[in-house]
Amino acid sequence: MELEAVEELLRRLRRAADEELMTRFNRVGARIKADGSVVTEADLIMQGRMQRELAALFPDYGFLGEEMDLGQRQSQLARPGAGFWVLDPLDGTSNFVTGIPYFAVSLALVVERRVELAVVYDPARQELFHAMAGQGARLNGQPLARRAAPAALRKAIALVDYKRLPAPLARRLAASPPYGSQRSFGSVALDFCWIAAGRGHVYLHGRHNLWDYAAGLTILHEAGGHSATLEGWQEMKLELQPRSTAAALDAALFIEWCNWLGITPRQE
Repeated sequence: MELEAVEELLRRLRRAADEELMTRFNRVGARIKADGSVVTEADLIMQGRMQRELAALFPDYGFLGEEMDLGQRQSQLARPGAGFWVLDPLDGTSNFVTGIPYFAVSLALVVERRVELAVVYDPARQELFHAMAGQGARLNGQPLARRAAPAALRKAIALVDYKRLPAPLARRLAASPPYGSQRSFGSVALDFCWIAAGRGHVYLHGRHNLWDYAAGLTILHEAGGHSATLEGWQEMKLELQPRSTAAALDAALFIEWCNWLGITPRQE
């Protein structure tokens, strides 16, 4: 993809999030979807606007959004064409509704089962993370600086979502945490970017969807990070079946984290 086209996309995504999300932040009601997740007017308006923007800029690519129904998502995956966009218009909706400024727009371009472009924008902090395949990760246009990791897992800050972990693992973590301290912020896409930026050292989530991880996990990988599912698989399958992720930016810390979790990272 041409650099000028990418830059125009980033400008439009920023503008859309600033106009559609920030003007509604902590000011809209929410409803519960059939799967138990929360959706607001902002989710729907942001998805509609970005779908139109993407169609105008890149008419050859398809589209898969979180707020589409299951049949539409399955249809797009079954007929990928030249490639397709994966959008979460508002990752962290519960935070958004409650007034917690930790949410993001997540966008990934998938071509031939690989993410070619990943974008995560945090409009509350005006921070835009993006990465193109094989070209590293950037924050607001600058290469993402790498911070020193702690020497051992016991000194690390962990971003852990307990709610979706297998119960025995959640109990073990709560009773005997191997890290120094733990956080749970509520936006998968942004969590991955924070790990990539060194704002946390290890990560664990038991169940997230394609639109949650496609962009953020790609940015972490492009920053030099490492990940595997709880079953040990390291590839991103880019499918509708939810997956788990254990991750770290630092290789030695990732190995120590996996050892504690009982994971043997492997390729498929």
